[in-house]
Amino acid sequence: MDEKFVINIGRQLGSGGREIGEKLAELMGASFYDKELIQIASKESGLCSEFFEKVDEKISHTFFNGSSGISNNYLSGETLFQIQSDVIRGIAEKESCIFVGRCADYVLKNHPRCLNVFICADIDSRIKRVAVVQKLSEDKARECIEKTDKKRAGYYNYFSNKIWGSAESYDLCINSSVLGIVDTVSFICNFAERKFGLDTHFS
Repeated sequence: MDEKFVINIGRQLGSGGREIGEKLAELMGASFYDKELIQIASKESGLCSEFFEKVDEKISHTFFNGSSGISNNYLSGETLFQIQSDVIRGIAEKESCIFVGRCADYVLKNHPRCLNVFICADIDSRIKRVAVVQKLSEDKARECIEKTDKKRAGYYNYFSNKIWGSAESYDLCINSSVLGIVDTVSFICNFAERKFGLDTHFS
């Protein structure tokens, strides 16, 4: 039996989603992809990475105003999303992996062995985490959270036609504030182990 699997993680800013994904990948022996996908997509397409960074989790009327193909030296958001999606599908065919963001759950909706997870956290915990990591005041951290979550929701809702953070869009939604980062990783690992019918006990 093919035991390759994919775990796709959506996350609120400050929930520890990237750290959880990294630790989960290490624990389960899977490859980890977040912003690394931009460099891979850039290399495989021959396009400058700044093209992908412009569309990376950003929705703007300028980018999606009906332009298509190449215009003013940049590609449409839809074209860049398709290139990145092809990279995601190619990786998922070859190895067990964990993707953070990038609408990977939608891109891989037909993959037979996917687990789609959304990670949230209490707002106070998120503010403290963002303030420390980004060296911001708590007021600035709150502003950053609100702006980033709005962009992530816009990106996800636009491309997937689903609702970012809504329970029915995922297999598992978990509040990382309840268990903490380490135990949240273990919980997701155990959940994945049962969903995929894996023989090896990672935790």
